[in-house]
Formats: sequence, structure tokens, C-alpha cells
Amino acid sequence: MAQTLPPWQEAPARVESRRSVAWGPNGLHKPSTTRLAALCGVGGLAVLVLALPGGPDGPARISLVVFILAVALWAGTRIDDTYVALGAALALVATGVVGSEALFSTLGSETIWLLVAAFVLSAGVSATGLTGRFAALLMTRATSVRQLAHLVTVSLLVTAFAVPSTSGRAALTLPIFTALAGVIAERRRVVKAFSVLFPTVILLTAVATLIGAGAHLVTNEVLAATTGDQISFARWLLLGIPLAALSAHTATELVLALFTTATDRSEPLRISAADLAAGVSTPLAGPLTRSETRALVILGAVALGWCTAGLHGAHPALIALAGALVITSPRVGTTTMSAGLRTVPWSLLVFMAATATLSAALAASGAAQWLAGGMFGAVATAPVWAVVLTVVSISVAAHLLIQSRTARSSVLVPLVIPVALAAGLNPVALAFASTAAAGFCHTLTSSAKPVAMFSDVAGIPTYDSADLLRLSARLAPMTVLLVVVCALWLWPHLGLPLS
Repeated sequence: MAQTLPPWQEAPARVESRRSVAWGPNGLHKPSTTRLAALCGVGGLAVLVLALPGGPDGPARISLVVFILAVALWAGTRIDDTYVALGAALALVATGVVGSEALFSTLGSETIWLLVAAFVLSAGVSATGLTGRFAALLMTRATSVRQLAHLVTVSLLVTAFAVPSTSGRAALTLPIFTALAGVIAERRRVVKAFSVLFPTVILLTAVATLIGAGAHLVTNEVLAATTGDQISFARWLLLGIPLAALSAHTATELVLALFTTATDRSEPLRISAADLAAGVSTPLAGPLTRSETRALVILGAVALGWCTAGLHGAHPALIALAGALVITSPRVGTTTMSAGLRTVPWSLLVFMAATATLSAALAASGAAQWLAGGMFGAVATAPVWAVVLTVVSISVAAHLLIQSRTARSSVLVPLVIPVALAAGLNPVALAFASTAAAGFCHTLTSSAKPVAMFSDVAGIPTYDSADLLRLSARLAPMTVLLVVVCALWLWPHLGLPLS
């Protein structure tokens, strides 16, 4: 008898199946008109940089051409992002723009080790089912659809502190959604609303923590290389949690308004832990198991160590590695080191190392300053609010061309920093605003893996492309507004001034 995979394992396979439709018989991608136009436009820009008499010279010109071609391949083709980034980094090394040590050293950086350890920690926590238990604890308290939606939002926000990947959080919570959909199956509009809500909140709440997305670590790497400053784990929490909570709960109300009726929202609702347990393999009720208690203690100790790094001086990567060792230890741990390492997205780590090399070449050669001056020169002399609005709007719209969240920040942050310096603004503040805004990627199923995973769940009515466009048309301007408001008024009060 054929083996049946659970829905959260089937979903990625269906995503890849849909992607393969766009590839021809020889494996060559057939780009859409928009992608082809982007590819031609960016490729033409590269030719222009080469031929422009007043353009940058020497290493700066080579860096610009390599950067522009990489952006063209990211935006206009479906060639693997890591393949493109690694090719760009090797081109820079081969042409002598940067030394080979610049590439190899990034692979051993503290950021890479932090992410490896964070994924091992996440594997240990996920193996216990602790996150599912917490979600069930909140969801069973709901007495209405609106209350349930906001409790789901809270539980998804909390998962950002335990799982350092939006796709990992989607895979972790998909069984919870399928169980919930089974309980309220007769309310089809409500089921559809929750299928939209889960990925929407997962993507918006990633900004809550430094390890919420690889793009955040890329931003920190670029900031360190160009300005010598970084955003600590505790500082990122202070800045990111308010935006994550505000945007997520606002989006929750938007989803409810778009996909449910007043009657849907007012009807009584009662869900028990037993109802949700049908689709989950770990216990959702009763006292905490020993493994859950150990995972909770280890995760809390690591988080405390990160938040108090300013007091003891230990690097967050060392704290994470210590936690990873404990959670995989033979007697105390909840998983094995081998199992934990299997969850690490090695492709993402190589991508981050390669794009860090590209960003360093842009900054060191002066190419980033030249390109930023050409693209944002007029904006740099505008009022502060206009500079922030322009950067945030471009960052939100960038997902239409560059699907990878990490790639977007790798492209945007090296350009945003020179703009900030030219405008007399704090580059850390503007880079953080750009990174927060670049997390918006809700327009297409291909824009983000969580959106694709929840769009096609067997036997459950979910959303289609028209639903996503309806949501995005309202959520995109809302995201721009919230980030701009935070950058101009909230974050300065929290210790991140714009100037």
C-alpha cells in the first residue's frame, strides 16, 4: 500500500510541482512578460554601466556589472538564488575585486554559526511539540471567530522566537491549521479566512526577532561591513516586537473583514484540545512532558543569554551553540545533533556568505555610493519623511521582482546605507526600516513559501490568486504606513533615531 504523507510534508512537493509547469522540456525557464521585461531592463542597465563615460572605474565598475547581472537573474529567471549569488561572488574573486579570503571568511562568520545553532535549537523544541501545545492552549480559549483569529495571531507571533524560518514555521503550524479546518469545516468562509491568516501573520511577525529571517542577518552583516555597527538581539526585539504585533493584529482585522461576514464573526465558537489533537502527533493537553519542560528551560536560558549579552559579553553565536549542545545531549536533550543539523538550510548559509561578499565589494569599491546616488540622488535632499517613504515603498514593492526575502535585503541594504549617509540620516535606522518593509511578500503564491504552502491543502478550501490580490492591494499600503510611522515616531523613542 502506498505511503500517505501528512499534509505539511506534501505541501512543499506540490509547490515544486506548480513551479515545474513554468519550465520547458529542456529545463529552461519560460519567463513571463513581466520577468522578461525586468531581465532585459536590468541587463540593459549593466551594458549602460559598462559604456557610460562618466561611470565608475576599475573595481567599482566590475562590482556594479556583477551586481546588476545578479539582480537581473534573481528577478528575471528561476535560476536558484544561491547559484546566482555564488557565481557573482566567484566572479568578483576571479576579477580581483575582492580576495578569496573575503568569500571564505564569511562562511565561518559568527552570523553563520548563529543560524546553524538556532536551527538545531529549533529542531529540539519542535520535536517536543511545545509550540503546538502553546497554540492549542490559546485557541481553546476562543469563544468567537474574531477572538480565535487574534489568539492564533498571538500564538504565531510566539513561534517566531522558537523557529528561525518563515517556511519552517509554516510547516510547523500547518498541522494545527488542518486540524482547525476539520473542526470548523461547515464554516467554509471562516476556513478560507484562516488559510489566509496563517501565512499572512507568519510573514509579518518574522520582524519580531533577529533570527526570524535570514534577511535580518544579512542586514546586520552589511551594516557591520559598511558602518561598523549592528543591531543586537535584544535591541532587535525591542524594535521588532511592536511592529510585528501591530501589523499582525491589524492584518487579522483586515483578513476578517475581507473574507468573513458579520454573521460569521458573531456566531459562538468552541474548540477543545481533543478537536485539535486529531491532526497532531504530540500531546496538546495535560501536564508538560519532561522533554517539553527541558526544551522550554533551554530555550528560555538561551533567550535570556541573548538579551543580556551586553552584561556578560558573550557573542550570541556562542550562547546559541551552547544551547544547541545541551538540547542535543544524550541525557538532557530532546533530539540528536544529526537530526538537528539535517534541518539547517545549508543553501541559505552559502547564499548569505556569497551575498555578504557581494555587498562588501559594492561598499569597498565605491560602487554602492555611485549607484545609490544615481537612483536616489534626488531623494537624498528631500525631507526626512519623503526619504523614509521612498525607501519603504520600494522595499515593499521589491517582492514583485525578487522573490527571495534574503536576496531583497542583499540588494536593497547596500544601496540604502549610502542614501542614509547622503541624507544625513542614521544608516542603521533606514536599513532596519527597509528590511522590515521587505518582509512584505503576499501578492502571489510564488512570493513566499508560506503563502504557497497554505494555498493548496488537500480537501480544504483555501485561497486563490484573486484572493491574494484583494488582500495585497490593502495590506501593502498598510505595511508602508506602519513602517513609516514606526521609523519616524516609535523607533526614535526606543533608541533608534533617524538622525
